[in-house]
Amino acid sequence: MKIIGITGTLGAGKGTVVDYLVKEAGYVHYSVRQYLIEQIQVQGLEVNRDSMTQVANALRAKHTPHYIIGELFQIAASSAKDAIIESIRTPGEIDYLQSQGNFSLIAVDAKPEVRYQRIKLRQSSTDQIDFDTFLANEKREMITTDRNKQNLQACIDRADITIDNNGTREDLIQQLKDKLEV
Repeated sequence: MKIIGITGTLGAGKGTVVDYLVKEAGYVHYSVRQYLIEQIQVQGLEVNRDSMTQVANALRAKHTPHYIIGELFQIAASSAKDAIIESIRTPGEIDYLQSQGNFSLIAVDAKPEVRYQRIKLRQSSTDQIDFDTFLANEKREMITTDRNKQNLQACIDRADITIDNNGTREDLIQQLKDKLEV
C-alpha cells in the first residue's frame, strides 16, 4: 500500500491533486476536512475554519500531534489500497506517516491572490470570508512552536514533491504527472 499525503496553503489546489489521483491512478481518498466536519457536527458547533482549527488542535492536544492522521491511516490500512490522506498540517503527522513506510508528501502552493479567487469560486461553507480574513487564517496556520497546532510551512518544507499551482488545472496535472511519473 502506498500513502500520499497532501499539504499546502489554503486554496492552492490540493483537492484537484486528490481528484486526479483518485480518478486516474485509483487512489482512495481520506479527508481530514471531512473527519473534522463530522467531529464538529457531533459537538454541535458551526462548521467553519475556526471550528475546524479549534477541534483539530484540541484532538491533537488530547491525544497526539498525529491523532487525526493516525485515525485515517488505520482506516486506509484496513483496505490495503493505495491512499491519499489530505490535508497534512503538522510535522508530527508527517513523522507518523513516514514511520508507516511507503509514504510521499506532496505540497501545493500558489500566490495568495490566486488562491483567494479559487476559494471564492468553490463556495465552501468555510470559505465565505474576505481577503484579510483569508490571509489572517493562513498566517495562524503557517508557523507555530506548538506541536499540536498547524504548521503548514514546516510541512511544505518537508515535502518530497512541491507543485507551484499559479497556472491552469492542466499545468497542475502536468506537473503532477512529471513529478510523480503517474
